[in-house]
Amino acid sequence: MTPTFSAFRSLLRPRLLVFALACTALFVPSGLRAQAQQFQDSPALRPPAGARVAIVEFDDLECPACAHANPLLMKAAAKYHISWIRHDFLIPYHTWSRNAAIRARWFDAKSKGLGDEYRNEVFANQSTIYNPNMLIEFTQRFAQKHGVELPFSIDPEGKLLAKIDADKALGDRIGIHLTPTIFIVTNNPSNPWIWVQNPDTDLFADIDRAMAISHPVSAAHPAHHTTRKR
Repeated sequence: MTPTFSAFRSLLRPRLLVFALACTALFVPSGLRAQAQQFQDSPALRPPAGARVAIVEFDDLECPACAHANPLLMKAAAKYHISWIRHDFLIPYHTWSRNAAIRARWFDAKSKGLGDEYRNEVFANQSTIYNPNMLIEFTQRFAQKHGVELPFSIDPEGKLLAKIDADKALGDRIGIHLTPTIFIVTNNPSNPWIWVQNPDTDLFADIDRAMAISHPVSAAHPAHHTTRKR
């Protein structure tokens, strides 16, 4: 039986105490999370122009809960043909997530979708990437598989890191403290977003709710169906 999102976090608690101290929010019971979380509205919590609904996610590539949620988000984006907007929200003390985020953004610039494929594969192989050196080896294999030559220095001027830091600052302004934090955003200004508190049980139902309250899109402004990069 596939473990639920809540059960997954419970299994991690006794085994990853140090990790839990760095990412305490991963293990806060859902009821307390709902009471404590206060989000500030933001233009970032809107779908792309011409779209009724989209997924907006703040994640960390080293976060096990993010890895658990990722296949669900992939399935949801494909099933509903909606955009999936991914933002970096790095967790302090993670040893390799910052470098992984930089590499993902470097792949973004190479071709549309390559950065997302890298993120998806990092999540799928997260248990084997247990230190920065393993990340380097994983990234080299990924690049070779896709016929891409990695430069000696991925981000020599720090431009990619600046974008990652901008995502973190955006999340801070919104009031994000958890990874993953997932919203279903709509084009309805009265109901602009829904916070997905438990992807295992709520994701598809929340998308259905968002579809029901969103406004129809005119033929002149069709929705975007591919993953949108920030």
